[in-house]
Amino acid sequence: MAESPASRRSTSPGPPATVRATVAGLAITASLLLGAGGPAQAADGPGDPCALTVRAAHLAQVVYPVTVRSRPGAGRRQGRIGTEARWGGGPVRLLVLRSAVDRRERRWLRVRLPERPNDRAGWILADHTRMRRTAWRVVVSLGARSVTVRHSGRVVRRFAAVVGAPSTPTPRGLFAIGERIRQPPGVLGPWALHLTAHSRVLDDYGGGKGRVAIHGRSGPLLADPLGSARSHGCIRIDNAAVAWLAGRAVEGTPVIVRR
Repeated sequence: MAESPASRRSTSPGPPATVRATVAGLAITASLLLGAGGPAQAADGPGDPCALTVRAAHLAQVVYPVTVRSRPGAGRRQGRIGTEARWGGGPVRLLVLRSAVDRRERRWLRVRLPERPNDRAGWILADHTRMRRTAWRVVVSLGARSVTVRHSGRVVRRFAAVVGAPSTPTPRGLFAIGERIRQPPGVLGPWALHLTAHSRVLDDYGGGKGRVAIHGRSGPLLADPLGSARSHGCIRIDNAAVAWLAGRAVEGTPVIVRR
């Protein structure tokens, strides 16, 4: 996550980008909204109460350790999620892409996972979570080098940003805020909002296994002007902007990175 000169470059080109849809205002395509998480599983369809829409998203906080499955019900085990976030010890709150009901009438949630590949998703039991709704959404434009914050589909704020350099680009796709980490005095500013996104060309930086973050900028990072493409993949905005965003975009909030 940190912009460290000791960043280690991947020995392989990494997985190809699987999310290609772009965002133009509110015209977010269905594939991006549903997370591009692979072929559609049995779901509730248009009446799905947990489906991600252009104006709102559901966030699932894990309150009891839960197994991740490849499909609702008896799908292949893909891992296990605990109740405490890895880096900051805060809540584990996941973006819900959609839901389904299995043959035993249990509701399952398809959630974005904070692991490689960047489009990784899996199914967890809703009974092991506490749900909340958010109208906040963050849209990062790599072409405009900006961060736009929306609420209920309406633009609330827009910030100039530093994005990934051509050799270490910021990955595109539908992600979520994984953790909000308050920073000690240093180059990253007051907050780092870790995303579920990971660099496609760096194995790790700052100890974060290549995880991309939205963070502030101080000290030597001020040499890279806002509106430039000079980071290792992270998205840098002014300190006041990231502090404002940290107070609104909680863990699980959708973050869309487009061209």
